[in-house]
Amino acid sequence: MDSATSDRAALRATADNGLKIVVVGGFGVGKTTMVRSVSEIRPLNTEETMTRAGEAVDHLDGVGSKTSTTVAFDFGRITLDERSVLYLFGAPGQERFWFLWDRLFSGTLGAVVLVDTRRLADSWYAIDRLEHHGTPFIVACNDFGGPLHTEQQIREALDISPDVPLVECDARDRSSSKYVLITLVKHLHRLSAARTGDTPAPAEGTPALTPEPTP
Repeated sequence: MDSATSDRAALRATADNGLKIVVVGGFGVGKTTMVRSVSEIRPLNTEETMTRAGEAVDHLDGVGSKTSTTVAFDFGRITLDERSVLYLFGAPGQERFWFLWDRLFSGTLGAVVLVDTRRLADSWYAIDRLEHHGTPFIVACNDFGGPLHTEQQIREALDISPDVPLVECDARDRSSSKYVLITLVKHLHRLSAARTGDTPAPAEGTPALTPEPTP
């Protein structure tokens, strides 16, 4: 079976509800890595090699070893249940590509703000734009082995309210990335229930990401 056939087979015929999620954050925080790790299809990446021509406009503090950058967006897909599919869009982190963010946010149900705790200030713009659009989001701290911060310190540095979920993750790890998406889906479910006045369903009733097949 070729890859195209395999990708089509991964989408159930009963799936009729496409949910758009954006992974956003500063440059080099692991957005492309997260989309790659969790997508059930071969992800679309628009990474290009970084050149000396971009040195004057790109901010490389703390990511000097990075050799490529996303110039449009990343795209992946993962099944939530038999009728719902999650479409993942990874936003470009370089400031010169931020003009694309408003278009990516259009039609988005929610977002993951991926942060590097060594460079928390790089996430301010992402949070500002999401709040401007009224897009619900959670914050995921990617593990780069940096200095330890308490949850309160991170919330104060990012100026996020207590009702915004804050989780730790390793974007390279599929199960860890899935946990981040599950947290976002549950957060969106709670917000929807609060708006409609419904009682939120118990945790086991919340759509969950399809587990890995047992070898």
